[in-house]
Amino acid sequence: MISRLTALFLLLLLVPTVASAWWNDDWNFRKQITLDTSATGANLQESVDETPVLVRLHTGNFGYFLDMQKDGSDLRFVAADDKTPLKFHIETFDPINEMALVWVKVPRLVAATNTDKIWMYYGNSAAKRGQDAAGTYDANQVLVYHFDELSAGPVDRTAYGNNPVSSNALANPASLIGAGVQFDATGERISIKGSPSLRLIPSQGWTFSAWVKPANTQSNMVVMESKDGDRVLRLNLDAGVAYAGFRANGKSVETAHTAVLNPGIWYHLALVVKDNSLLLYVNGDQVATATGELMEMSSNVMLGGAADGANFSGEMDEVRISNTARSAPWLRASVRSEGSESALLAYGGDEQKQGSGGGTSYFGVILQNVTVDGWVVIIILGIMAAISWVVMLGKGLLIRRVRKDDGEFLRQFRELGAADPAMLDQNESSEERELQGSPVSQALFGKHDHFQSSTLYHIYHTGIREVNARLGKAAGAQATGLSTQAIDTIRAALDATLVRETQKLTSQMVMLTIAISGGPFLGLLGTVVGVMITFAAIAASGDVNINAIAPGIAAALVATVAGLAVAIPALFGYNYLNTLIKDAVADMHVFVDEYIAKVAEHYGR
Repeated sequence: MISRLTALFLLLLLVPTVASAWWNDDWNFRKQITLDTSATGANLQESVDETPVLVRLHTGNFGYFLDMQKDGSDLRFVAADDKTPLKFHIETFDPINEMALVWVKVPRLVAATNTDKIWMYYGNSAAKRGQDAAGTYDANQVLVYHFDELSAGPVDRTAYGNNPVSSNALANPASLIGAGVQFDATGERISIKGSPSLRLIPSQGWTFSAWVKPANTQSNMVVMESKDGDRVLRLNLDAGVAYAGFRANGKSVETAHTAVLNPGIWYHLALVVKDNSLLLYVNGDQVATATGELMEMSSNVMLGGAADGANFSGEMDEVRISNTARSAPWLRASVRSEGSESALLAYGGDEQKQGSGGGTSYFGVILQNVTVDGWVVIIILGIMAAISWVVMLGKGLLIRRVRKDDGEFLRQFRELGAADPAMLDQNESSEERELQGSPVSQALFGKHDHFQSSTLYHIYHTGIREVNARLGKAAGAQATGLSTQAIDTIRAALDATLVRETQKLTSQMVMLTIAISGGPFLGLLGTVVGVMITFAAIAASGDVNINAIAPGIAAALVATVAGLAVAIPALFGYNYLNTLIKDAVADMHVFVDEYIAKVAEHYGR
């Protein structure tokens, strides 16, 4: 199995890397951002179109703020084809504290995949601002408040300009997504005058969403109220329970979530009007629905309170209104992109355009001066490194499986107490016998329903087989019992199995010792030969100067570096694995004594 893994690894090393095209040569750097909609990411079961996603840049995923313009003017986003520019706008860009929040419009999020990506380009000192806030959202998005304008009050980022007519909410510079607003239930509200774009038409649909962080579980805290005469649409928190309702002409349609939203935690709340239904979402999941007669209304919207005096206490961020009924996958994508634990976006490494460094690449000069004999040594060392890495990986997986199966078997064995020791024994299947020759294959692909990778079980199985052979009947029969000589013979069989199991654990560890001891010597050989060739070339040309000597010497030293790169990981891996193997062997020795004692007690005369 190891040989097959090694061959596959070496084959992959020979496959050339295909470099993606570069969108624009005026940009020197780019970063890949993967859109993960699989079960381990955003877990989208349906594809969604024209979705704004939040790109969070910080020191943990991006360390090149100094390579950008101070206001982020050189930021650009390009689709996976590396040709199509994407609409975006910057909410926050702070190169001093190395933090940025950027909204990017993704044309389509394909469901259940982790292969889709977009590119972020940067590093162009001559670039002009390329933001388009209104273009970041589709035509149905009629209101978006980031609350990033702390002094001027909220500003609608869509093309509809639905700015508030009044706002006395307190600015909160450190909210969930950059800045936000704070309500303390003493009258802070944000009032938005109704406009044609905000009008609620049930047949067309309507969606309100916001991130909220309640400060307490008071009753009847109004997050949002839309009112037109006696027609009222509300999203409340009543004693911590999310509640949505519509009232008109003395009739009401109401729905509520059963779970309590805890104070001090951010939640994404969404109220969707769809035909004659009210849908309530919490963190992207539909939690309640109600059906009744819903009417068209002019949407005069108030955030953080209501006309009758009920007020919200807590924080709010990223308020949105759409004049359509947003789907559950669309809302889920928003939550998975914007929350503090964003699962939709995975940030890859940064790439530099070839030749954009503006100077000489010293590493490139060194590689260009490596001689043929040096490359031969480096290739041999590369093969040794690949083999040692495969051995370490395979051996590590094997020992991990052995320790797990050993622990479970030993626990069950000791729970037997005075019961028949043979109770845990099972016959081997043909598949198990085929995998016995490769412990790694057994650990990776074999079954583990009765401790197939456990070295202790293998010793135990040998012992039960020896006991049965000497009793001449089914395991557990006392008969006349086992003599002292018979028990000594069983111990010898157990010791032999212990030796064979130890050999399995230590097999191919010699490859690591070869890498440890042989790698540096091979590297030194390459260096010495390279130095000899360098001095021979200088002597032949008669050009004796530092510029003629230095590149050759530096290239010759690459072989030594390669040798150390082979030996050092192998040294660490060998010592770590050897310690684990010693522990496993010690456990086997202890188990043999423990097992012989139990056999003597149960089957002895």
